[in-house]
Amino acid sequence: MASQLKFIENFSEIKEDDFNDILNKNDSPFIKYPFLKALEQSNSVCALNGWKPSHLIELDNKKLKGFMPLYLKDNSQGEFVFDHSWSYALNRTGRKYYPKLLTAIPFTPCESRKIIAKEKSDDFIDFTKDFMEKSNIESWHVLYPDKKLTKILNNNGFIERSGYKFIWNNKNYETFEDYLKVFRSRQRKNIKNERKKISDYGISFTVKDAKSLSEKDWETFYKFYKNTYEQRLQRPYLNKKFFDLINNSKEFLEPVIFFAHLNKEIIAGSLCFKNNDCLYGRHWGAKYDIDSLHFECCYYQGIEYCIKNGLKNFDPGVQGEHKIRRGFEPLETNSYHFILKKDFRNAILDFCNREKEEIKNYLEACKRYTPFNKEYKIN
Repeated sequence: MASQLKFIENFSEIKEDDFNDILNKNDSPFIKYPFLKALEQSNSVCALNGWKPSHLIELDNKKLKGFMPLYLKDNSQGEFVFDHSWSYALNRTGRKYYPKLLTAIPFTPCESRKIIAKEKSDDFIDFTKDFMEKSNIESWHVLYPDKKLTKILNNNGFIERSGYKFIWNNKNYETFEDYLKVFRSRQRKNIKNERKKISDYGISFTVKDAKSLSEKDWETFYKFYKNTYEQRLQRPYLNKKFFDLINNSKEFLEPVIFFAHLNKEIIAGSLCFKNNDCLYGRHWGAKYDIDSLHFECCYYQGIEYCIKNGLKNFDPGVQGEHKIRRGFEPLETNSYHFILKKDFRNAILDFCNREKEEIKNYLEACKRYTPFNKEYKIN
């Protein structure tokens, strides 16, 4: 019997053992079964908030052979690749930008495999294009794919769009002091002063991981996370149930939380996930607005953790030029966009080509701005 491609509206239709069989040993934690299931089971991701699951799976004799996360979106929230100007432009012509198709991990701007299959990625692409034609869906967006898939998307008529983020790279540092040696003296002093402010306040840190995280820890962290959104008068993307489900699978997903303590009170927390190579900074929050606390909790604690545990990279999330002065290096990111109709496709192609040149110039300026000693300068 030939393999079959079909859409499913609930990730839970997939058996966990079958899904684990198509994963690689060091895949991102964000494409692991418990993470994707928790998003939908908690209703953090659902049609009511603009994320209608329409995942594409490949079956061979009823056995799962491939998976592509796919959502029918009626907004652009939680994507971290901003296309609002595109929607305004198409809507002004009398056509509808939404619903659009999105292949991404919700609320997670991190590179990972987006077509999880050993082969036949082109079949997933062709099948989805046919669905677009039949449904008159104007656009399909693939965000933060792995390098292997980018080549396939480029060969299948997708428009490449440039973005950027800042990544910390571990150059075999033995200690944080060893890491500081790469900086020019002035910035080395600035970082030491930022860290000294925190210690002078009497703030200390504990690190909780899969072995030590408790339900109470997650309750504490969620208050900080929720506060971050409420300060901006926004509703949190993720609800408490999502974090409870993550806790249930913590040994598999490997979360790490850095908690800040002051006078026996936990006052802030930063949540990361990790695999064998990389620490991924995802969410943070604090009870008090304290100078340099964000830098310590979200950057320096993570860098120390990577050095201590031999992790190669620290991805703290998208954007944020302030990361440069703390040793995070600029990196071009890419998203890929299939535009169904020629007139709109030509307009988007022109936009992306012009934007790509601007981002290239920006990244070159960032490299010059990085405060490393000459022998450590980014080429």
